[in-house]
Amino acid sequence: MNPSRLYLIFSAAGLLPIALSYGIDPNRILPNLLKIQPMGGDLVHILRAVMGLYLAILTLWLLGAIRGGSLMRTAIISEIVFMAGLAAGRLIDMLLNGWPSPILIVYTVAELVLASLGILCLFSHDRNSETTVGLTEAAQARRAGQIRPAAGFTSSGAQ
Repeated sequence: MNPSRLYLIFSAAGLLPIALSYGIDPNRILPNLLKIQPMGGDLVHILRAVMGLYLAILTLWLLGAIRGGSLMRTAIISEIVFMAGLAAGRLIDMLLNGWPSPILIVYTVAELVLASLGILCLFSHDRNSETTVGLTEAAQARRAGQIRPAAGFTSSGAQ
């Protein structure tokens, strides 16, 4: 399997239980994982919105893994930004407030690793991509043999 596809599928599968833990029953699940007391309606509402955001982003990653091409590239970039953003926020919090629960330290390390792997996948995807950056759609179609050059022109475009 393509490493970029595997990366996106693995990341989506890893994010799914985290997303569900935030939204299904946060008052039952989160106090068992984190130093969190039962919460009121507005905080539960916010956590369910976060769950929706996580489910939406992992859907993009899965669609990118399935469809490939430019959608895969978009999914990889979104994952890099997502993971790096989460890790940055956690690192800022650690500087300001000290060490969080051990599971949150694990999340931070995982996010940094996944962002770094995403950068490698992006370079690999761009190097091996069927869609070359900078080519117009017509040039891509010609390259794929779908459009023949106009009469009197060679494949390089010169007469």
